[in-house]
Formats: sequence, structure tokens, C-alpha cells
Amino acid sequence: MDSEKPIIPQNGDDAAASQLGSGDELRLSRCRRCEHHDPPRGKLSCYDWMADIPGAADSCDMVEVQFKNTRKGFFLNSLHIPLEIGDTVAVEASPGHDIGQITLTGPLVRRQMKRANVKANAEVRRVLRKARPADLERFEEAKAKENDTMIRSRKIAADLKLNMKIGDVEYQGDGNKAIFYYIADERVDFRQLIKVLAETFKVRVEMKQIGARQEAGRIGGIGPCGRPLCCASWMTNFVSVGTAAARFQDISLNPQKLAGQCAKLKCCLNFEVDAYVESIKHLPPKDIRLETADNTYYHFKYDVFNRTVTYSTDKSVPANLVTLTADRAFEVIAMNKAGEKPLTLLPESEANATEKKPYADLLGQDSIARFDNAKKKKKRKPKSKQPKEGADAPQPTQPQGQQRQKSDENRSASKNAKNRQERRPQKNGSDRQRKPDRNSAETSGERNGNGNQRREERRQQPQSQKQKNDQ
Repeated sequence: MDSEKPIIPQNGDDAAASQLGSGDELRLSRCRRCEHHDPPRGKLSCYDWMADIPGAADSCDMVEVQFKNTRKGFFLNSLHIPLEIGDTVAVEASPGHDIGQITLTGPLVRRQMKRANVKANAEVRRVLRKARPADLERFEEAKAKENDTMIRSRKIAADLKLNMKIGDVEYQGDGNKAIFYYIADERVDFRQLIKVLAETFKVRVEMKQIGARQEAGRIGGIGPCGRPLCCASWMTNFVSVGTAAARFQDISLNPQKLAGQCAKLKCCLNFEVDAYVESIKHLPPKDIRLETADNTYYHFKYDVFNRTVTYSTDKSVPANLVTLTADRAFEVIAMNKAGEKPLTLLPESEANATEKKPYADLLGQDSIARFDNAKKKKKRKPKSKQPKEGADAPQPTQPQGQQRQKSDENRSASKNAKNRQERRPQKNGSDRQRKPDRNSAETSGERNGNGNQRREERRQQPQSQKQKNDQ
């Protein structure tokens, strides 16, 4: 590693170099993949963790080459051409040559061949050369015809009344061969189709069948979980998925929810089914009935995570449901085998606790720890004092303006009452006097004098009556 020369920063690395000290040597590790071609495509990429080891790329003559879609191949670099990841090369094909891109070099290629189940005695093709400008120009011309070829081939298959769908077409690098990818649920006799396609497009035709899951992985998309499809991101091997996986996980058998974008059962149903199968082994079987003194209970459902089982008194309808732990269910099964029948399925402690409760505590109001939670103190509003009853009750306080207004009203009311009394006529019509003027001082004095005179007359009247009675 010490023999390597420091990489001089270029373009965007100038800012990073300026931040370092003037006497320090700059060593920037760059990924050769990022310099030469596009970012990796999910499962098609393989991280070369041995790329920094000196001489690792020259230790193996095999290279991995990627073509369109998910097609890959392993080729022998017999001419010892200096190749790096991202180089476009021309490789040997039958007939002619093909154009691809190198995705892996070095000793990791052997591991990838073993993973792809490439046999040791299989035919190995060679890398001819690095792609020339003429090769690339011819390759681009062939790629431009792929879309029109796919549309026309679909019409030809429909005219021949073949139950198949042509999903994609891939031309070879030299344009002498075309691979037609198709999907079919049944076996299809496409011998006549190959003849028509060869005469129409003047190329050698190869038919390659793919499954619905491979087609979905080729197209890509977003699953109902919000993540990219597994078949488009990392899955390489497709295993058949059955409805038994949904039954073990206690999932409703709704085909609209269980099917993926490929119209097949979702591959993720197989991810956790082994854990469910292993957990169900530690639960009571479904076909065993639990006998009690008053009822017979049948299996209704189980909770794998909590290790609980729910039993019902009816086989098909949920009635009188009782949820037990797995250990308690095994105890009842052992008691039934011994000829004993418990009074209830629940243990005695739980049964007594349920009998003492006269009501169901839905909100946790009778919990002992309900005051342990720290709650924010709410500001209390001042309560209005209610007036006391009786004579000693204090009068409600009122603003000064209102008190003055009421006092003025009381005074005016008393004056009006006095004026009414003065205006009342005498019994004798002759004693009536003219109404005096209130504004003059003389009339006010006369009014006061008349009032005193009337009071004296009232006092003297009872005495005169008594004298008359005595006589």
C-alpha cells in the first residue's frame, strides 16, 4: 500500500485539497465503478471488496460481463487485456459478437460463478477486445430497433392466436440476432412464430420464456409496503409460494391482498413462515377439545407472539370465548387425559378475580397507580361566592356609578310620592285651593304651613269624637 502514488485531486476535489495542510500528502480513495459507468442496479451489482488489494485483478482471468436487463455472462480474458470495472467490451457470441459492460474482475468472479451454478466443464467464451467506436455505433443502431420490433412481434403473435405475451426484445451487439422474452401460462407451439419473425426482421430469432415474477422484476415498481419490489432490488431466486404460508401466519385468504403486482402470491409470504411454523409447534394442536364441568371448548385462534390460545364453545361461531396461555391449555389437556374436568378453563386465581369484579373497567379508573403519572397543574378559576340567605347576608357590591344612580332614583321616587299626596283633593269641594307654584318660596312656605295645620286637625278629630260619645 505504501508504494501507491497519491492521487492528485481534480475538478471538484480542489476544495478538499485546499482544506488540507500544505505539507500533507493527499490520498483520496476513489471507486473505479463511479468513474466509469452508472451507479449499481440493485441485485445486479456486486461490491468488489478486494479492489484495493494490489495484484488482485490479475490473479484471475475470468471477468463478469452484464448485458441488457438481467442477463449476465462469464468470459475468459485469454489475451490478458487490461480491463477495469465499467469498460465496454466485445465478447464472443454465436454467431458474431456481443457488446457488454464489465461489472466484476478478480478472484470474486469465481465465487459468483459458483453462486450462479456454472458447471466446471461448461463452454467458456472469450473476450475479444475493448469496444471500438464502430462497434458502439452499430450497437446503438440495433438498440434503436428494439421497441418497434417488440410492438410488431406482439401483433404477429395475436394474428397467430398464440396465448403468450412478448415482454421485451434484446438485439445482439452486432445486430445479427434478437432474443424475444415472452410470458405464457401454458406450453406454446411457437415454431410458426419463429419462421414469421425471422422472415420479417431478417435476424436470427431466439425465444426465452420468463416468469411473471421475473417480468415484474424487470419492469420494477413500488410495493404496498412502500419500498421497491424485492424481485427488482435484491431477489435472484424465485421459490413457489402457496396459500399454506398465509394459513400458518393466520392471514385472511383474500386474493386481492395476497397477490402482488405480478398477479402471483407475494414472495414476502415465505420470509417469516418458518418462524411461525416453529412457534406453532409449542402451542396446543387445533383438533384437541378441552372438556370442563359445564362445556366443551373448541380451538378458535391463537396468538403466536403472546403464546395464547382462544377457545369457543361452538365450532364455527365465536361463542363464550376464553383466552388461555399455552401452559394452562396443556394443563387442561393433561387433566382431561386423566379423566378430570376442571370447573373453568381459567386458573382459580384468575377466575376469582373475574368473579369479584361487578363491572368491566374499560378506562382504568380504579387503577391504584392512576395518580402516579405526573400531570400538569391546571390554573383554577376563582369561584364566585354565593350570597347567604337571611337578613345577615351581605349585599352584593356594585359599582359606584350604579349606586349613585339608584340613590337618585330613590330620592325622585320619594318626592313623587309626596307630590301625589299633596295633589289629592279635600273632601269639601269648597276647600279646594289652587295649585301653588313650586318654584316660588312663598308657595313652599304656605305648603309647609298647610301641612302642619292638617296634622293638628287630625290629632283633634279623635278627641272631638270621644266627647260626642260621652254626651
